[in-house]
Amino acid sequence: MSKPKTVQNEDTVALVDEKQRVYLIDTRKSTEKFKGVGVFNPSSLIDQQYGSQKTIGSKSFFLLPVSIPDALTGLKRKAQIILPKDSAQIIIHCSITPGKTVLEAGVGSGSLTTVLASMVGETGNVISYDTRQDFIDHAKKNLTTSQLLNQVTLRLKDVTKGVSETDLDAVILDIPNPWAAIAHVWNALTPGGYLCTYSPLISQVEQSVEEIRKHPFINIKTIETIEREMIVGDRGTRPSFNMLGHTGYLTFARKIKEEKNDKK
Repeated sequence: MSKPKTVQNEDTVALVDEKQRVYLIDTRKSTEKFKGVGVFNPSSLIDQQYGSQKTIGSKSFFLLPVSIPDALTGLKRKAQIILPKDSAQIIIHCSITPGKTVLEAGVGSGSLTTVLASMVGETGNVISYDTRQDFIDHAKKNLTTSQLLNQVTLRLKDVTKGVSETDLDAVILDIPNPWAAIAHVWNALTPGGYLCTYSPLISQVEQSVEEIRKHPFINIKTIETIEREMIVGDRGTRPSFNMLGHTGYLTFARKIKEEKNDKK
């Protein structure tokens, strides 16, 4: 049998209680009171086996490595976030894989940034633009907690004024007026690279698609993702009464080099 992985110095650990609530603990911190956990020294977690249980005060927790859902659960919000159901569609439709270089505009609390950084890995890079320094500072704290900051470059910049980078594999626009950045995005993308816009209103989608069609893009499509959990009980299974419905519309397109003959 392989030796179970243990908590290392400088790890961030996910503590999961009996009600499956998640608390992210940085082992570098000193003894203090952690909300939902209690007073303890995080360094006491070092050398403990992942997957094991630890009692802190009167509570028992599972020690687990931080996963993407853990990082999103522990994320402190300052702005509305892109939820996992939409983040997953972005990952697939924009082909976000290890080693890719991705630009997002509208970092907010860093929710999508967390997912993108996890997917591109240590060999990739996520460049995040935002026009508000307070959002950048807040996202930086969240990315530090989830140990993903090294894979992210945060910039105080307005994407509608231009994109500094070139040969990008994907660009995701989570801004109120994505159509104003489309020309800059096309210039910044590598041939075959993907554009994604996230918009709450269909009028935003219509204006964005109108602008996208003016440039050499193919595979233009817009989707909406609806999520409903199934409640599995001892006596049967039923859909949850609380469906996660509309959050935003995702529009995707792929850059080509030559002008299209058919722009319908």
